[in-house]
Amino acid sequence: MRDSGAVEVPMIVECIRTAAVWAALVACLAACASDTGQRAQAPASPATAAGPRFEQSGPDADEFGAREGYPVGNRDTFFRVPFLVGSQSHQDEIFPSRSVRRAATPSPLGRAASEPALRYDFQGRSFAIDDYMARNPATGLLVARDDTILVERYQYARTDRDRFTSWSMAKTVTSMLVGIAIGEGRIRSVDDPAAAYVPALANTEYGRTSLRHLLQMSSGVRFVEEYTGTDDVSKLASDTFRQLGRGGVASVTPYNERAVAAGTKFSYASVETEVLGLVLAAAVGRSVAEYLQDKLWQPIGAEADATWLIDRSGQEVTFCCFNAVLRDYARLGLLLAHDGNWRGRQLVPAAWVRDATSVRTDQPHLRPRTATPFFGYGYQTWIFPEDRRMFAFLGVRGQAIYVDPASRLVLVTTAVRKLPRDPGGAETVALWRAVTRDLAR
Repeated sequence: MRDSGAVEVPMIVECIRTAAVWAALVACLAACASDTGQRAQAPASPATAAGPRFEQSGPDADEFGAREGYPVGNRDTFFRVPFLVGSQSHQDEIFPSRSVRRAATPSPLGRAASEPALRYDFQGRSFAIDDYMARNPATGLLVARDDTILVERYQYARTDRDRFTSWSMAKTVTSMLVGIAIGEGRIRSVDDPAAAYVPALANTEYGRTSLRHLLQMSSGVRFVEEYTGTDDVSKLASDTFRQLGRGGVASVTPYNERAVAAGTKFSYASVETEVLGLVLAAAVGRSVAEYLQDKLWQPIGAEADATWLIDRSGQEVTFCCFNAVLRDYARLGLLLAHDGNWRGRQLVPAAWVRDATSVRTDQPHLRPRTATPFFGYGYQTWIFPEDRRMFAFLGVRGQAIYVDPASRLVLVTTAVRKLPRDPGGAETVALWRAVTRDLAR
């Protein structure tokens, strides 16, 4: 990403490498408008178990503004060094947002008596978790199995009360809500066109595109997401979270040329998640944040308020910009590790979760590969090439939730990688492979 006086708006790619292979992972950016909500108040961990571990420093801490207390920056500087640590944990103080209220009673998460002695292999060497934290600009790292936390670490003076921004991990959250709306009959079919719910999209290419193809980033509509500062995703950012445009439907209608037939080619385009957000809000008749609060956030027993940035129209910017504490991100991952079932209550239809996290044999353009990009794609969800089903929420600069339903393991990390296309994500994948190899039971 270029450094300039203008706001940087690369709509997010996390590049991952396995062995000698680079793999492109994509994600997203920001949003705007009201109602910030209180800074999260996380309950203390049980006194009998090892609590989270906190560090005041981290890799390149001085470059990230440690001496200045990790400054937050502003709307022009939030995506640059030295403001990344501060801004990525205070995004809802820079941009307007809507609150997602926590549960009245948080769901309990147990804690292992001690951290597992985990080692992972990367670039021909063996490393421990301490090494990972020393080598990577992670603001948070959490590993959980079922309802037990095995690892919980923080760096750069961040804590378990900080809300970390999701970037494109929000895309997977949006997909979960679409699945709930279909289960409730508010959305009739994944094969309905978007205009069936948003009449203002009638006679546009996105209006004629099915929800399935939007979910799979396979609309065929031309949208350039190259993070140059002048491409389509930059304009989308300006029209949404930067609040330089009207937001709402007006933010997606400029993209109206079909380049290839729908359902034939994967092409990552953050605008397609924004169309899904418009469909979702229209179908359920209330804000996306309120729907999330009622259908997921409070039912999973979230321990802290979350926030979602909004545009000038009041629409949540669903391609990015959800903000939550690390343990609540883990709860979302654990929910999907149990195919949408939270402790006996089916919150997201199980069939939807399986469809969202699998690739059909008749859709080769979405399949995982052994070469770049090695991830496949489901419904706003990245899919590992393993024989067993594993998948991920991914966001720019190192945000990720990895999920393995077979072992019910989840890894959550938030980070401040300096480049949107940062090869450091490959080391996180190496750590995840060790987690699923050594901690499954």
